[in-house]
Amino acid sequence: MDIRHAYIEKGSGEPLIMLHGNGESKEYFEHQIPYFAKDYRVIAPDTRGHGETPKGTKPFKLWQFAEDLKDFMDEKGIEKANLLGFSDGGNIALLFALKYPEKVSRMILNGANIFPEGMAEPDFSKIVAAYERNKAALPEHPEKQDRFDMLALMVEEPHIDPADLQALKMPVLVIAGTEDAIREEHTRLIAENIRGAEPVFIEGDHFIAHEKAEAFNRAVERFLKE
Repeated sequence: MDIRHAYIEKGSGEPLIMLHGNGESKEYFEHQIPYFAKDYRVIAPDTRGHGETPKGTKPFKLWQFAEDLKDFMDEKGIEKANLLGFSDGGNIALLFALKYPEKVSRMILNGANIFPEGMAEPDFSKIVAAYERNKAALPEHPEKQDRFDMLALMVEEPHIDPADLQALKMPVLVIAGTEDAIREEHTRLIAENIRGAEPVFIEGDHFIAHEKAEAFNRAVERFLKE
């Protein structure tokens, strides 16, 4: 593997891996790590090119991040884990679960999307505009490459057919804010195509895990212990 993940690990028991969103780090889960470490072995890695994990030489793509997760679990000796993915972390969790379903016990998808247009307006148009500006500037400003690559993750990926979600057999919680950056109908589309999944909406925006931690943690804990 071309990188070594920086990560936080606390607690013991059944593994619960937390995957942060675009441009963030493991620190995003500051309200979840100690809460769930009481009952689980909580591990929150920094994704490739985020936080303290180097970008490495492999493609800066969501599918590669899913492969990185497989390698990380192998390194840690984890055969199977619960996954909690936020935003792009949810997209990584989905890609991982579709390819390696035998390695996922339960999955929480918070503010995930299965194609870029699942994002709400005006957020999506602003991201596309920033993506186009950075793309045009790259020839003369190569220092903008990292910023462009982050934007590309949201504009160019993911591309998951809703029908593919029907292959998922593990329990899945689909959770989002009432004013999320992901369109409500898109969140419902994801849930509708996963057997047994019901969407849960918590009052708030895209960052409910951080800003509405008490309600978010209760909903996740209830799901994990069902």
